[in-house]
Amino acid sequence: MPNSQVVHVIDDDVDVRQSLAFLLSTAGLAVRVHESAVAFLAALPNAQDGCIVTDVRMPDMDGLELQRRLRANKIGLPVIVMTGHGDVALAVEAMKAGAVDFIEKPFDDEVLLGAIRSALERHARNAENEGRRADVQGRLDLLSEREREVLDGLVAGKPNKIIAYDLGISARTVEVYRANVMTKMQADSLSELVRMVLLDGGVT
Repeated sequence: MPNSQVVHVIDDDVDVRQSLAFLLSTAGLAVRVHESAVAFLAALPNAQDGCIVTDVRMPDMDGLELQRRLRANKIGLPVIVMTGHGDVALAVEAMKAGAVDFIEKPFDDEVLLGAIRSALERHARNAENEGRRADVQGRLDLLSEREREVLDGLVAGKPNKIIAYDLGISARTVEVYRANVMTKMQADSLSELVRMVLLDGGVT
C-alpha cells in the first residue's frame, strides 16, 4: 500500500487515541489522531489519502454525521466505525451510510488491523482505478464526433461494414476513422480498446 496513506483515528477518549496510535505505529502504519470529528474536518486539506477509524458516539458531531459531511464534500476515504456494547444498530446504520466495516469495543488488535489494511488496500485500488478512468476519459475527449460513433460501433461488436451502413459512409472511411481511434486511444489491439472503454473508462 502507498506510503502516503494515513490512518486517521477519531475518538474523544484520549486513552483510546493513545493506545490506537501506539498499536498502529507499531504495526508500521502512519497514524494521526483527532480528538473530535470537528477537529478532523478542520484538518481535511492534509487528510486526503488513507482511511478513517472513528468512534460512532462522540459529542458535537457523531460518526454518522461525520460520514454525511464526508459524502457531501465528496471525500472518498473509507470509514471504519468503532462501537461500544449495545451500539450494533448504530453500526448497521453507519454501514448503510457507507462505512466499510465496524469494530465492537473492546476489540481484538488483529481484527482491527486486518480491517484497516483491507480498507487501505481497497482505497488504493479505487484511487488507481479512478486515475485510469480519468486517463481513458481524457483520450475519449480527443475523439471527434464521427470517431466516437465509430468507437461506439466497435465496442458494440459491429464489423466495419455494418458501422459503415449505420453511419452512411464507406467501409474504407470507417477503416480510416478506426485507425484514428486506435491512435488517439493509444490501443494496440481491438480487444485492448474494448477493455479500455468498458472496464477502465466505464463509458461508451
